[in-house]
Amino acid sequence: MAKVASHGAFQGESPLDYALPLIILQICLVLVVTRGLAYLLRPLRQPRVIAEIIGGILLGPSALGRSTKFLHAVFPPESMTVLDTLANIGLLFFLFLVGLELDISAIRRTGRKALAISLSGIALPFALGVGTSFAFRATIVKDAPHAPFLVFMGVALSITAFPVLARILTELKLLTTDLGRMALSAAAVDDVMAWILLALAIALSGSGSPIISLWVLLTAAAFVAAAFLVVRPVLAWMARRCREGEPVKEVYVCATLAIVLAGGFLTDIIGIHALFGGFVVGVVVPKDGPFAGMLIEKVEDLVSGLFLPLYFVSSGLKTNVATISGANSWGLLVLVIANACIGKIGGAVGTALLVKIPVREAVTLGFLMNTKGLVELVVLNIGRDRKVLNDEAFAIMVLMALFTTFITTPIVMAIYKPARPSVPYKRRTVECAPGDADGELRVLACFHGSRTIPTLLNLVETSRGTGHGRLVMYAMHLVELSERSSAISLVQRARRDGLPFFNSADREGQMVVAFEAFQQLSSVRVRAMTAISVLDTMHRDVIDSAAGKRAAIIVMPYHKMLQHDGSFQSLGSAYHAINKRVLREAPCSVAVLVDRGLGGHAQVSAKNVSFSVAVLFFGGPDDREALAYATRMAEHPGVAVTLARCRPNRPHSDEEGAADEAAVEVFKSKLGAVKDGSVHFEEREACTREEVLETIDSLSKFNVFVVGRMPPTAPLVENPDELGPIGSYLASPEFRTSASVLVIKRYDPATNPKSKRFDPKARPPPATEEETLDEETGSSTVVPVPWSPMSDTA
Repeated sequence: MAKVASHGAFQGESPLDYALPLIILQICLVLVVTRGLAYLLRPLRQPRVIAEIIGGILLGPSALGRSTKFLHAVFPPESMTVLDTLANIGLLFFLFLVGLELDISAIRRTGRKALAISLSGIALPFALGVGTSFAFRATIVKDAPHAPFLVFMGVALSITAFPVLARILTELKLLTTDLGRMALSAAAVDDVMAWILLALAIALSGSGSPIISLWVLLTAAAFVAAAFLVVRPVLAWMARRCREGEPVKEVYVCATLAIVLAGGFLTDIIGIHALFGGFVVGVVVPKDGPFAGMLIEKVEDLVSGLFLPLYFVSSGLKTNVATISGANSWGLLVLVIANACIGKIGGAVGTALLVKIPVREAVTLGFLMNTKGLVELVVLNIGRDRKVLNDEAFAIMVLMALFTTFITTPIVMAIYKPARPSVPYKRRTVECAPGDADGELRVLACFHGSRTIPTLLNLVETSRGTGHGRLVMYAMHLVELSERSSAISLVQRARRDGLPFFNSADREGQMVVAFEAFQQLSSVRVRAMTAISVLDTMHRDVIDSAAGKRAAIIVMPYHKMLQHDGSFQSLGSAYHAINKRVLREAPCSVAVLVDRGLGGHAQVSAKNVSFSVAVLFFGGPDDREALAYATRMAEHPGVAVTLARCRPNRPHSDEEGAADEAAVEVFKSKLGAVKDGSVHFEEREACTREEVLETIDSLSKFNVFVVGRMPPTAPLVENPDELGPIGSYLASPEFRTSASVLVIKRYDPATNPKSKRFDPKARPPPATEEETLDEETGSSTVVPVPWSPMSDTA
C-alpha cells in the first residue's frame, strides 16, 4: 500500500487499495459496530468497554474475519501498520487523560480498609497468575521466556479497571454508598500498582541480559523523577496563566500535547512502551485551576470517541477464538477464569471480612474488584507484541477479561440490594392538617442549569411564609453522566471532598455565592447537592432524595427552555421522561416550574420582593394543593395573591365539593388577616372554554400562575403534556405572557402505588451522626457529589 489516496473509481482504481480511503472505511465500520453493540447491551447495563471488546472480536478472524474475502478487503495485512499506529496514538492520548484525572493526593488519603483490600486483591491473584503460568507453559506456550511470562500472567489476573468500575457503580446507584467509595478507593490503588507491575514486566521481557532489564527500570525511574522535577514546573507555569472563564491559549494546548508525544518518544527509547510517557505526563499536570479541565475538553471527545475504539478492534483482529481448540485449551480457559475470580474475589472478600465488613457487602466488593478493562488489553497486547503470549494464550486471556467484566453487573444486582429503609414522614403535601400548620416545610428544588437558579430562589423566597413553620430548601443540581471519561473525573472529585459544590473559584462560582447569600439573608435554610446519573435513571435520584429528606413537595424544571424570542425549546425527550416518571412515582407532591424569568436574571432580596400571584381554582385535589401553596405565599409581605375561582363544567362529588369549599375558606381567612389588601378573591363563571380563556387572559399581567395539574375542566390545547389541561395552555405559545407557571400535582398513594414502599407509619430510625451534621451545616448526605459548572447544560 505505497500510495495514500487513489485517483477515484472512475479512473479504474479501487479505493480500498490505498491507505486513506481504507482507514476511513475501517474507522466508520468500527464506530458503527461498537456503538450499535453498546446500544444493544444498554438494557443489560453493561459498560461500553464490553461492546468495544466484543465488536473487535466480531470484526476479527473469530466471526466476520472468517471470511477471507472480507478480511483481505477491509482489513488486509498491509493496512494493519496504519491501523495500529492510529490506535496507539489514540491510546497514548487516552492514557494521558487517565493520568490527568488521577489524583495522587487522593490515593495517599486512602483508608486502611480500602488499602488492605486493594493489596490483598493484588497479591493473591498475582500469585495464582504465576501458578497458572506453569500450566500454560506445560501445554500451549512452551517457548515463552520464563520470568516475563510469570509476571505478565500475574499482572493480567491482578488488574482492576478503575474507569469501568466507576461506570458500573454509577449505573447501579452505588457510587455514593460506603461500598462504592471503598471499591473505588481500592481500585485506584490497584490502578497505580498495575502500571508499576506492567513496567516491571516490560523491562523483564527484553531479549537482553538481566543487566539491561535493570538499566531499563532505573532509566524509567529517572524519567518519572524528571517528569516531576522538570516537566511539572513548566506545566504549572502554564496552568497559572490560565484564568477562570477565559479560553486556554492555543499555544499552551499545543505545547502540552507536544510534551505528551515527547514523553511517549522517550519511554519508547527507554524500552517500556510509549504509553507510559503519556500517562506520566498526565499525572504531573497540576489538577488545581481550570487548566486540566480545559485540556480534557479539548482532547477527550476526539480521542475517546474516534481513536480509542480502533485499539479494541486492533486487539480483536489479533484474537482468534478458533485457536482455542481441544480439551487442553478449553480447560486452560476455565482454569484462568476460575483463578482470576478466586484470586480477586477471594482476596478482597477475605480481607473485607477481616476488617468487619458484612458478608454480603464483602462478596459484592469482591466481584466489583474483579472488573477488567482497557489496561488489561494493554497488558495482553504488549505481551503478544513481545512474543511472551502466543495467539492461543492471547485469545484465552481476552475471553477471560471479557467474561469477568460481563458478569460483574448482573451478579452485583443479584446479590447486593442495598437496604432502602422506609423513611417515615407524615407531611407529604403542602396542604397539611390543622395541627401541623406550624410544621417544617421541606422543598426539594431541582435544576439542570444555572439559568433556573434565580427563579428558584425567588420562588422559594415567596413561599417561605411568616408563621412558625420554617422552610428548608434542598437544591439539587441534576447532572447527566455521559460516556466521557471526564464524567468519571467529576465522580472522583465527589469521592474526594464530598462538598455540596465544586469550589467557589470556578468560573460559575457566582452561583455558589447566590445560594450561600440566600441562606444568610433569608429565613430559608438551604442544602445544596448534586445528582450525577444517566438520564434514564435520574428520576430515581430525585425520588430517593425526596424520601430521604422527607420533602413535602418536589419542584422539577420544565423540560423546555425559554428562548430569547419568548418561545420554548425542548431539552429532549429524555428530560421530558424524567418529569413524567417523577410525577408518577414521587412519594410526595410534585410541582413543575415553567420558568419565564421570575424576578429577572438575579435573585431579588427579601425586602425588595414585589410579585403578583394568580391562582386558578377549578376544584379537585391538585387545585387544593396549589391553593395551599399560594396561601403560604400570601403570608409574604411582598407578594400579592389573587384567587380566581372558576366553576367547573364537570360534576363534583359531595366529598370533593366539601373539601374544595374548606380549602377556599382557609384562603378567605387570609383576607381578614392581611391588612394591606394584597390578598384578593374573585369568583367567576367559567364553564365554557371561551370563558376560561377570558379569565386567564385577564390575569396575564401577573408574575406567577399557580395551578393544579389535573383540574376538572376540559383541556385548552390539543394533546396537553404533563402540565395538564390548564398548565399546558399557560406554557404554550398561544398564551402571550411573561409570567412563570407553577403546576402542582398533589400526592395521592391511590394513583401512585410505587410510593407506598416509603411506609408513612414506620417508626423513624435514629438520626446518624452524618444526618445530624447535615442538619447543622447544610451539606448534603443523599447525593454527596460536588456540583461542577463544567457539566452545566444551560
